[in-house]
Amino acid sequence: MRRRAATLVVLAGLGACESAVQQQRLAICRRAVPALASPDGPVRVLRAGAGAPPDSVRVDYASGTRQHWALCRFNAGAILTGISTDRTTLSDASLYLLKRYYLDTPDAARADPAER
Repeated sequence: MRRRAATLVVLAGLGACESAVQQQRLAICRRAVPALASPDGPVRVLRAGAGAPPDSVRVDYASGTRQHWALCRFNAGAILTGISTDRTTLSDASLYLLKRYYLDTPDAARADPAER
């Protein structure tokens, strides 16, 4: 009986870690959206959740009157490895610049569409 309880505790802990990683992924992808969106107006998140490919997150959003999407791909953790949108796929250089000079800044946190 104790072994079974211990197994359940471990599984619950793994589920919590998975949830924390997923929350980090969602935040990173949402924060990237304002930098990717056209300047048609304010960005509103319509839906955010797991993407179809493994280790991905999809954010559907509206900019002005148009609807768009961004698909962010991650490694097994929360390291961003690629972004595709309904208009383009970011090159490795563009992704590097986005990560290095925008995503970890206070500006990105303030521009997070989920915070509006």
